[in-house]
Amino acid sequence: MIRLLHLTKRFGRLTAVNDLSLDIPRGEIFGFLGPNGAGKTTTIKMMAGILQPTGGTVIIDGKNLAEDPVGAKQVTGFIPDRGFLYEKLSGIEFLRFVGSLYGMDDRRSEARIRELLSLFEMDQWSGDLIESYSHGMKQRLVMSAALIHEPKVIVVDEPMVGLDPKGARLVKTIFKALASKGVSIFMSTHTLVVAEEMCDRIGIIHEGRLIALGTALELRQKAGAEEHDLEAVFLKLIEDVRGKEVES
Repeated sequence: MIRLLHLTKRFGRLTAVNDLSLDIPRGEIFGFLGPNGAGKTTTIKMMAGILQPTGGTVIIDGKNLAEDPVGAKQVTGFIPDRGFLYEKLSGIEFLRFVGSLYGMDDRRSEARIRELLSLFEMDQWSGDLIESYSHGMKQRLVMSAALIHEPKVIVVDEPMVGLDPKGARLVKTIFKALASKGVSIFMSTHTLVVAEEMCDRIGIIHEGRLIALGTALELRQKAGAEEHDLEAVFLKLIEDVRGKEVES
C-alpha cells in the first residue's frame, strides 16, 4: 500500500533522509521513531507531497506520487503535527470546505461530516468558530478533515500532540478500527508507549538512515536487550549506531 524506494532528501550539504526504503502493507499501523532531527518529519512531508525528494520514489496505493500526485493524494489522509485551520470558519464549515476540495457531492459530504463529528465527539461544537476551540479540539478537527474522503492511507505526524488522555484513547481506538478495515497508517511519534501499544511494526531512523525495523519484540532481540521497556531498546540501538560511527 505504501512503498518508499531509496527516498533521499538533501538541504544543501545536509542529508536529512538518506536512501530510505520501506514497504507498508494494507492494514498495517507502522510506527516511525527517531531522535529530534533524525528525518521523521522530512520523510512524512515527502510522502504527503509537501517536499520534493532529492532522489527516490514514493508510491501510494500503486500510484507514483511524482507522476500522479493528484491520484496519490486522493487516497491519502495527511495529519500534520500542527495543521492549518481557517479559524474564522466554524468546524462544520471547514469540513464542508475540505469535502469540496476532494470533489465530494453535497449528500456524501454531509453524511460523512456528521459521521466524523460524532466519531470524534465534536457534535456540540460543530457550529462554533474554530478560533474558540482548544488545541485538542483543533487536532480532532484536523483528523476529521484528513478522514473525510475515506482514504486508503493515513500519514500522521505526532498524532497525540495536544490531546488529553480521553482524546488520545479515542484516537487510538479510531486508528485501530481503520487498520482493521484495511487502511494503512504511517505514524511518526516520540511517544514510545504509543508506538508499542499501537504499531504492528516499528522503524527507527537516525541521522536520515533506517537503522532498525521490526516488531517491538524483534527490536529487543536486535538490541540484545532483555528490558521490556521499549525506550531502553530504542536508546540502545541509537548508542550502538553511534559507537560504530566512532569506530569507523
